[in-house]
Amino acid sequence: MAASPRSSRPHIVLFPFMSKGHTIPLLHLARLLLHRNTTVTIFTTLANKPFISDSLSDTDASIVELPFPQNIDAVPAGVESTDKLPSMSLFVPFANATKLMQPNFERSLEILPNVICIISDGFLGWTQQSAAEFGIPRLVFYGWNNYSQTICRSIVVYSLLSGPELDDEPIVMTNFPWIKLTRNDFDEPFNSREPKGTHMDFIIEQAITTSKSYGQVVNSFYELEPLYVEYWNRAWEPKVWCIGPFCLAESVKSDPQYHQKPTWLQWLDKQLAQGSSVLYVAFGSQAEISSQQLREIVVGLEASKVNFLWVTRKSESELDDGFEERVKERGLVVREWVDQRAILGHESVRGFLSHCGWNSVLESVCAKVPILAWPMMAEQHLNAQMVVEEIKVGLRVETSNGLVKGFVKSEGLEKMVRELMEGETGKEARVSIMQGLVCNFVNALAA
Repeated sequence: MAASPRSSRPHIVLFPFMSKGHTIPLLHLARLLLHRNTTVTIFTTLANKPFISDSLSDTDASIVELPFPQNIDAVPAGVESTDKLPSMSLFVPFANATKLMQPNFERSLEILPNVICIISDGFLGWTQQSAAEFGIPRLVFYGWNNYSQTICRSIVVYSLLSGPELDDEPIVMTNFPWIKLTRNDFDEPFNSREPKGTHMDFIIEQAITTSKSYGQVVNSFYELEPLYVEYWNRAWEPKVWCIGPFCLAESVKSDPQYHQKPTWLQWLDKQLAQGSSVLYVAFGSQAEISSQQLREIVVGLEASKVNFLWVTRKSESELDDGFEERVKERGLVVREWVDQRAILGHESVRGFLSHCGWNSVLESVCAKVPILAWPMMAEQHLNAQMVVEEIKVGLRVETSNGLVKGFVKSEGLEKMVRELMEGETGKEARVSIMQGLVCNFVNALAA
């Protein structure tokens, strides 16, 4: 059957927030929609367009470029994505600046035919007003899972963080008593006894616009967290729909697509040929790691004696002059953009030391690679809790004082890296991710 003309297909608009972690899953969703014979238009800015264009170059998705606001207090000139901000403390003024894009967004939206839905990031709450003006349903995308979202809503609704005196005192989750959390599992402003300030104002504003939207699409699947999907849809609004994992909509690049295999892929092939297992190490593009902590990572990885591929933005001098030379027979440090799914899907990779951003967790689950969780910011602590305690497909790094946000010393990291790759609890996590219900569902999707 011939494909229907673009003009007659249902048309869906996607508007990701200007952050790689928020953009990538919506690019995967674009592919999913295109597979369903839908016309897709993606809104972005000049600086972010090349990344989106490259990602979707083999599709007929349209990209509309909007100018990013200029001369914004606290936002450096030329910065159009959060990974370019000098500090995540500037997130709120950056996110608020996007409101100035509304007139241009609406002028472009006005001339698009057959738009049946707008799927926009939850941080772009102002798009709800635009959607309402044009009579188009808006679906919200936040980039996290139902588990974390439900816990955060419960924390706020029941004021659970107002009680504990100490930051690491256990909190009793009213509706989920088996979940053990502390105030330190949350970032500002959630971890304040009386949350207030511009960040809290921003969160409340987005929550209100989300409540006025048609619903939420979640990059997850029901079988992964059924209790939390059902609880949310029973207790709160708007309704959530799990339509993930989005990453499975994009095939991992096969070797022939590379003119020449990237160095990191050649290195992984070599490890596989030697029968070596590899630990993949990556902490995302937003993590701010102190020089002291970085030093402990270097020492811990070197002492662990495991083979590892570490993707980082740090220079050689920042890591430790001589480190890469000392570990060159079993370790590779990469500073370029990599295809994470290709790495996780490589047969040599048997573990993932991760910050537990939700995209990374899902990609690891889909690749059946157990996780050593080292959460650092945002909802990553909740994702780590889910990985270790709920779905039991990983371990957690060991802090020096046992506290959630404690310092990780080299010997503790070495111990847990070895445990993940060679120990009994690592084997249990590997069995769980290879044979559990989650694995069965992913196998069915990928078939």
